[in-house]
Amino acid sequence: MVEIANPAAIGRRPAQHAGGERSAVPGDAFAPLTTVTAESWRQLAERAIEPNGYYLPGWELAVNATAPGRTGAFALSAWSEVSPAPGSAARLIGLLPAISLWRACRIPLPALVSADPYGTLGTPLLDRDMACEAAMKLVRQARLSGAHALILRDAALDGATVHAFTEVLRQDGLKPKRLRSLVRASLDATGDAERVLRDGLGPKKMKELRRQRNRLAGHGAVVFQVARTPQQVAAAVEQFLALEASGWKGKAGTALLQHAGDASFVRRATMALAASGQCEIVSLHAGNTPVAAAIVLRHQDRAFYFKLGVDERFAKFSPGVQLTLDLTRHLCADPAIASADSTATPDHPMINPIWRGRFAIGDVLIPLRRNDPAIWLIHAAMRLRSLVRAPARWAVRLIRNRRGKPPAAIPPT
Repeated sequence: MVEIANPAAIGRRPAQHAGGERSAVPGDAFAPLTTVTAESWRQLAERAIEPNGYYLPGWELAVNATAPGRTGAFALSAWSEVSPAPGSAARLIGLLPAISLWRACRIPLPALVSADPYGTLGTPLLDRDMACEAAMKLVRQARLSGAHALILRDAALDGATVHAFTEVLRQDGLKPKRLRSLVRASLDATGDAERVLRDGLGPKKMKELRRQRNRLAGHGAVVFQVARTPQQVAAAVEQFLALEASGWKGKAGTALLQHAGDASFVRRATMALAASGQCEIVSLHAGNTPVAAAIVLRHQDRAFYFKLGVDERFAKFSPGVQLTLDLTRHLCADPAIASADSTATPDHPMINPIWRGRFAIGDVLIPLRRNDPAIWLIHAAMRLRSLVRAPARWAVRLIRNRRGKPPAAIPPT
């Protein structure tokens, strides 16, 4: 018989093993996310074995503070046994913002789930020099919280982080279970931008886009701009929010600007990351009129294309596509960037033909105990939920397409 813990209690207090062993983590075994100092988090992000712009402290702490439905996450954390220097504090070597399965999916089973960072990538941060040790300690912390499973949502399936968790489980005679997988567009930014665009779109489409750009220039010189400093980003984010709200998302009531918590999060997050050189807002102008804008995060050598807003009055000129072409050139010209994650839906009609690389992500269930019948229940419940939700997502996309939303206005997320 499987004993089902109170789902609301998972992660709410530090737990103990039967023998009284308590976690080696400083403070609570599973503490509020805000108890992790931004400096230790920032240092871990610099050493992370795999980049994730959406789990940078400036971004996730802003999401956790005000984004509706995404606040109140807890920190599943791992710390080094030995401090890096005599007299210094233990070092943060692993971090995963997490919530209970009950809160995430309303499934009353004892599991923890990676918190939604508003960016469709939930890969935990692991120290590159101690990745397996960090993964092992995160698994231990999940056990201490009372959970029977840890679910990584939208994790990079082929990345070093999932491989580290797989190795840790193998040592315990366990295996991760893949719940869902998909691929989305990515950019290899190490090549020549014009070749990337030509190979992706073909000469005929490129000619058509040049024609549209020339027609757009009839409304004023077409200029691509990049806001980098906090002062520039503060102004550019307002421009982005206004553009996003002016389109189909505004009509649907889902634009960031229409919800105070969402608008507050994106303002705070972009400013915080701009201060550390990890956020840019790119925009395309026709004369003095902004026609498209997007938020781009940067972590290590990877960029993340968060959201796109366009002025749909210029839809016939494909402003979103035009901005993405210039963004591609911008990223390929930057030696610090090797790749870019579109963070788009699979088979996205706008970005897929332009960025021809593919990035595999998915949901991974990490069992925490051997021969545990609760794992079967959690696995079955999550698979059933995925099967039920898939037709609903398809229906929503179909309705939006039938409303005649122009391809250039479809944002990556």
